Amino acid sequence: MAKLLESRRQFLAFLKARVDSEAAAEDILQAAFVRGLEKGGALRDEENVVAWFYRLLRNAIIDYYRHRASSTRVADQLVHHLETHQEPDEPFHGGICHCVKGLLQTLKPEYREAIESVDLNDQSLAGLAAHAGISANNAAVRVHRAREALRKQVTTACGMCATHGCLDCHCRKNNL
Repeated sequence: MAKLLESRRQFLAFLKARVDSEAAAEDILQAAFVRGLEKGGALRDEENVVAWFYRLLRNAIIDYYRHRASSTRVADQLVHHLETHQEPDEPFHGGICHCVKGLLQTLKPEYREAIESVDLNDQSLAGLAAHAGISANNAAVRVHRAREALRKQVTTACGMCATHGCLDCHCRKNNL
């Protein structure tokens, strides 16, 4: 392990040249050191520990880009879904559970703002992103998380009513 720590600067330079930020390089290096400690017992005496660690770093870089690509794909799919999502017609809005407005107030402010902007006021994700000072992908993720948080709140507060779509609300709406 001492030999690896002596080569830390070289490892970090190797990573910085291959990833998009110094912070990412530091994170990858720290994770690789941990993995090296876990796997280091499997090293054969004749094997060069520095060469072995470079292989570990190359694999960590590949994993970093794989994870980043899959995260980007998920965010892009979410943005596409939210942009193409059809809103129900006006008569449907009148039949939705009245608890939702009260429960909306229990959400974190950024989640409440996301739902009010996009779902209730028909603002675009780009509009929400500009207003909140975040990227369009982050706005899509925020709307998704806000909807999930609201869904959990409605399920908790309304029970069976929520299970059946809240179209004929008989839950404790007056108690909110």
